[in-house]
Amino acid sequence: MGRQRTRASSGRNVSPTIVDVAREAGVSVSTVSRVLNNKPDVAQATREAVRAAIRRLGYVANPSARRLAGGRTGIIGLVVPDFITPYAMEIARGVGEAVREASYDLILYSAGQGRENHRGEEREHAWLNILSRGLVDGLLLVLPRSSGEALISLAHRGFPVVLIDHRGIDTDLPSVVATNREGALEATRYLLSLGHRRIGFITGLLNYHAGADRLAGYREALAQAGVPYDPSLVIEGNFRRQSGYEAALALMRLPDPPTAIFASNDESALGALDALRDLGLRVPDDVSLVGFDDISAAAETRPPLTTVRQPLMEMGYQAVQLILAMLNGRSDVMQQIQLPTRLIVRGSCSPLQSPQEH
Repeated sequence: MGRQRTRASSGRNVSPTIVDVAREAGVSVSTVSRVLNNKPDVAQATREAVRAAIRRLGYVANPSARRLAGGRTGIIGLVVPDFITPYAMEIARGVGEAVREASYDLILYSAGQGRENHRGEEREHAWLNILSRGLVDGLLLVLPRSSGEALISLAHRGFPVVLIDHRGIDTDLPSVVATNREGALEATRYLLSLGHRRIGFITGLLNYHAGADRLAGYREALAQAGVPYDPSLVIEGNFRRQSGYEAALALMRLPDPPTAIFASNDESALGALDALRDLGLRVPDDVSLVGFDDISAAAETRPPLTTVRQPLMEMGYQAVQLILAMLNGRSDVMQQIQLPTRLIVRGSCSPLQSPQEH
């Protein structure tokens, strides 16, 4: 027979305790506690034995008890710009996976990303104040809007904060970013290799680290190829589908329109695709198109979108590893993890055709 999950003294089912888990795994209660709190000083075999016992018994840690015992909530907070963009949700998926593996819980909040950008900043700042006062053990911020001073003040209080794809805020807080400049450089080089010389560029928000770096990569590729930079071919956007639509219309109405468009993210690229179709133009026959991020819709649109793959899930996953390292008191926590991008060639680009080929 298996172990009983009832207590004879009460005559009814009782939730298993940490003592039951320790007995089931054949270890001490303190060892179970170290596993629950993701402490590093536990052998992997022992850690697996404890986790197996937790699964068999159906043990659920009591956050209140855990907090009373060690000053921890067992919860990590994640603040994202919104709940609707695939970009933010892919990062959240990676965070969720890592948090589950570490036996932590996750609280997800939205700063709100409407037209009134200052309102989003105010909401984010409010969440920072609320969450850092004992509700969570650490905080992850995706595309943070708060000032560097506000974030640094949290770190000075000893509160763990990790930035994901930050805006270029001048802090030494731990962060996880992708190689945005290099990704844009590779995408622009690819268009140049197809013979395109008039390449339109739809920027993202240029006060964001990613937006500025992608524009820099585009300009660097042109310079390396000896192609003069034409400011009329660069239209400022905001990473939204509608801004991509409007920017593509503006580009194609130029006296000498581009033969290719590089959008700073896939949402903008999908908007550009809508605009090109409305103008009666074919992708890639009339205009080549490249995006950035590789969200799921990029492979599903027609034609499938050539894009720069940003490892969004991995960014979220690695950000949690930084938080856990900080919570465990490690002194070798990396200040920045930079993950590589990769060009994914699909069906939205073709070699430049001569006029007689149209």
